[in-house]
Amino acid sequence: MRQDGAVATGVEISPREAEVLELVGAHLSNAEIAARLCISVRTVESHVSSLLRKLEVQDRRALARRAPEPAGAAPSRPAPALPAPLTSFVGRASERAELTEMIKAHRQVTAVGPGGVGKTRLALAVAAEAAGEHPDGVWFVDLVPVTDPDMIATAVAGAVGLGEQPGRDMTESVVAALADRHALLVLDNCEHVVHGAALLIERLLARCPRLTVLATSRARLMVPFERVYAVPPLSLTVDGESDAVALFLDRAAAVGSPLDPPLRDQVTSICERLDGMALAIELAAARYPTLGLDGITAALSHPLRMLTGGSRADERHRSVRAALDWSHALLEPADRALLRRVSVFAAPFTAAAAAEVTGSEAGLVADGLARLAEQSLLVVTASQGGTEYRVLETIRQYATERLAEAGELVDARTRHLRWCLAEAAGLATVRQDWRVRFDLVADDLRAALTWAADRPEQRADAYELARHLAEPAFIRNLTGESQRRYEQAAELAADPAVAAAMLRQAAAVAGCRTTGDDMYRLRLAAADAARASGDTAGAAADLATAATIAFRFSTTFVRLPSREEALALVTEARDLAGDDPAARAAVALAEAAVLSDAFGAVQGPPGNAVPETIARAERAVELARRTGDPLAESAALDALTGAQCWAGDAFATAATARRRITLLTSLPISPAGTHELIDALGMAAEAGLGAGDVPGARRWARQLAGHPSLAEVGHRATCRLLMVDALAGDVGEVLTGSVRFLDAWRRAGSPARSILSPAAAAVAMIHGLRGDHDSRCEWHQVLDQLGSSPEHTYGYGAVFDAILLLHQGRAPEAMERTAPEPGRVWKWVTWIWHHWYVALRTEAAVLAGSPVARDRLAEARTVVAGNPVAGAIVERAGALLDGDQEALLATAAAFDAAGCRYQSARTLVLAGGSHAERGATALAALGLTPMAPPPLDFP
Repeated sequence: MRQDGAVATGVEISPREAEVLELVGAHLSNAEIAARLCISVRTVESHVSSLLRKLEVQDRRALARRAPEPAGAAPSRPAPALPAPLTSFVGRASERAELTEMIKAHRQVTAVGPGGVGKTRLALAVAAEAAGEHPDGVWFVDLVPVTDPDMIATAVAGAVGLGEQPGRDMTESVVAALADRHALLVLDNCEHVVHGAALLIERLLARCPRLTVLATSRARLMVPFERVYAVPPLSLTVDGESDAVALFLDRAAAVGSPLDPPLRDQVTSICERLDGMALAIELAAARYPTLGLDGITAALSHPLRMLTGGSRADERHRSVRAALDWSHALLEPADRALLRRVSVFAAPFTAAAAAEVTGSEAGLVADGLARLAEQSLLVVTASQGGTEYRVLETIRQYATERLAEAGELVDARTRHLRWCLAEAAGLATVRQDWRVRFDLVADDLRAALTWAADRPEQRADAYELARHLAEPAFIRNLTGESQRRYEQAAELAADPAVAAAMLRQAAAVAGCRTTGDDMYRLRLAAADAARASGDTAGAAADLATAATIAFRFSTTFVRLPSREEALALVTEARDLAGDDPAARAAVALAEAAVLSDAFGAVQGPPGNAVPETIARAERAVELARRTGDPLAESAALDALTGAQCWAGDAFATAATARRRITLLTSLPISPAGTHELIDALGMAAEAGLGAGDVPGARRWARQLAGHPSLAEVGHRATCRLLMVDALAGDVGEVLTGSVRFLDAWRRAGSPARSILSPAAAAVAMIHGLRGDHDSRCEWHQVLDQLGSSPEHTYGYGAVFDAILLLHQGRAPEAMERTAPEPGRVWKWVTWIWHHWYVALRTEAAVLAGSPVARDRLAEARTVVAGNPVAGAIVERAGALLDGDQEALLATAAAFDAAGCRYQSARTLVLAGGSHAERGATALAALGLTPMAPPPLDFP
């Protein structure tokens, strides 16, 4: 790709499209691309649609094949292309018109017909023509590799460019992403997952009013809203013309043997005997150069034509089977064996993979694959990573039947399973191309696991494959699948101790998905498995951890365990723990969580005995430290941050939060480690902000915003950074980040999550400072949807409101907004907001001319001592009260050093005279409206 944005084909693309194309090639989802380029997901979708049109490719995976290799990267194998037109589309003018009208009139149409009739090609042609009627996109999803109905939504997400959003199942993510789209979704080959496809389509149509779904299947979906279009065979004679004959002539000419017009009658006879079935005609035409029309006619009289399965297929289906029987009979025995053995692959494969699975010599396999491709039984795709082969679905099913008839099915599946195990083990090494490597083999891993999981003799291998699939699925951010695979591994494990370990991993993944109910359920299940294995100490740790989860992550539950339920778990865990260090540490943490409410849980008491809470938390930290487990120590330190927060010690809280980061940053990627790190980064950002360490808070918040696990949930990723940037006065950063926040929050279904409310309030404040009333109202509506809480009334809401009111010169109102004494509302201001609240209510009192101003000033100096930002606000208030311009200007320098540009500019305006002009200029540079005139004049 040239720097001007032109690709090798000569198609001109913009620099931004070039960036998007490169990231599509790296297998990033739309949300991940948006986060990387700091643009909205809608903008990414627009660029992807433009690239599909310009580069003339059918789908996202084909687009990934056109992406350039990253500079300095080793060549990597591209993702497999979904079925796309490799040859010209012949005829079917009336069918195209009829089906096009049907999808205009009805929101769900199923094109039904036997294998080989041409359903996929017709659907693709109609979808291409309908693109102009669906401005938000046309997506094609091949369901052939999908063996598990629960993975249909994942396949759709992959086509749309949607990653999994932690805390939501993939179906909900897909529904939310398509909710307001005027789009066409083509689901191809639904017959083997009819029930799952019907359920997904029903949810899509109910929640996505402008979405149309075109499905292809050998059988109806059997749902009330379905409109069925029976795809007929190719026409044999219509006004003297025949689509079937035209197809035969076109394909014969394509292999270098055009037919003379006088031979059309003989071709018509052949097409009639093939009942106009597109696949059969193409196979027959491919034989023309070697057999001629006479040879083809003779071959069609072969008895193999009648080898169909009786009533299991209709006449047309038997015709396709006859064509495949005939094509198969013409193969050499070795090639027949090769075809049936490679039918176990669910996705494109290489010659090396085929050699391993078939147990044959690599050179012989490569030659055999080439011969099969020459006979139109394999589709060949050349790529930078090598040549890949794909068995068309109808042929693959036929070859699989042959495999079973030969008595080789179990052996071939077993070899395929062994190959999948080796491939899965290789994925444990995370390299630059790990996404591509995973995507190439994921469908085969799933298919092998589906087969092996139901066979008792393969139980051990199925366990290994489920475990190996769970790990890369987590790294690929397919957290829903990762959790299911860990749970599946637990079910398959022969040893209950191993099952317990898998359940703990599943619980950790559930934590990354913010599904507290699953975390709790899985930890209790792990306790049962540990008990069954005789590991009472392990069971004690699991029970204690479940109790801790109920309080530590109380806001992530749908059904929140009661305090009594958690207390019972702590008691049982204490009885089982004995002298085991890990169990004792887990129990100590549970006691800090449940007995002392160190985490301020939803079901916790309104008050807190601070000395007791600190003592319990410190004991939990010490016991966890002795175990040598950094994850256990991090969780205990989280309890200590909560205890120190209750005590109002902002600096100790921030220091403890930083200790967690130090413990976790060097750990390898794992579900439990990722869960702890995400939580630790959020706590460190908030605690740093509470202590006035704006640069540190910004550093942790940016790490959180850029964490790969949060790419699909930009509202969760950016919420802390928006708070930091707003309080620092970085208006441009807030405006950019708020786009990602709002876009992701809406795509996620606009969840009412109180943890997001401070970010929304921060953005609303910035729009107020900018004088943008409409945008401020929009963000207040978001805030209302997130739900009101005491924290908004007395904590962050009071802080952000006071800043805006003071900017507008409405000091009396700011004083009223912060009227409650900190001691009265300490639970709501203790966390981040204590110092900010105290400092701002002091300045409000001074600027309002309150008689209590000096008393507040003296008290505030004690409270915020050591906080560079809150301290500077208080000293500014003191300078204003004393009329000391020199002291006032000194606070401007303090704000600059602390990274708070807005407060620095505000100080200059308050200083009056020429300083006020400089301050006004600084505010304008930030994009803010002028401040109200200062109430005091300095000489």
